[in-house]
Amino acid sequence: MTKSSKTLFVDTATKSVLLALVIDGVVTDLVCQEGQNNHSVTILPLLDDLLKRQNIALRDLTELIVGIGPGSYTGVRIGVSIAKMIGYLNDIPVRTVSSLALLASSASAGTVVGFIDARRENAFMACYDITDDVMTERVADTLENVEAFQTRIPKPYQIVSAGIPDVLKILRSHLTFPVPDIHALVPNYLQVTEAEHNKKASA
Repeated sequence: MTKSSKTLFVDTATKSVLLALVIDGVVTDLVCQEGQNNHSVTILPLLDDLLKRQNIALRDLTELIVGIGPGSYTGVRIGVSIAKMIGYLNDIPVRTVSSLALLASSASAGTVVGFIDARRENAFMACYDITDDVMTERVADTLENVEAFQTRIPKPYQIVSAGIPDVLKILRSHLTFPVPDIHALVPNYLQVTEAEHNKKASA
């Protein structure tokens, strides 16, 4: 008997914790809960509740897809750390996806910009074309001035900074990438941390 496919999506790079379970191509459970900078506190209980609702264990998962950023520095680390732990301890294959692609997937069609504010008129952004529920990357993840970025993409376009991701659209669009070495998995920060910036400034 062929084993049922069970794919878990995890993303903590934005203001919301995303957990989605896809079983044999059907979204059977999804949590997209906005937090108060407390993803490290909420994600494990939310995951435990999801697994209990579906009456499965982590070892039953056949794949895990994690949003690796860019986004909140602390938030991105939380999701990636959990993915590494689950993947390694349960011998589950892990794939990555841009957190900006997850954001953009909530739009229905057209040219879409996944957008996460990075302050000082800068943002984490990526641009996709969505046609027939399939996404095609037009501009890869970047951190830059918002106005400068907008000059590089065709109008009209839709900016998406919040929403419930369409994880099936992500799967149809082949926007996930395998992790060959779970120990080498790192977040996509796209910027130096404040501590690194201060260290360079004082050098």
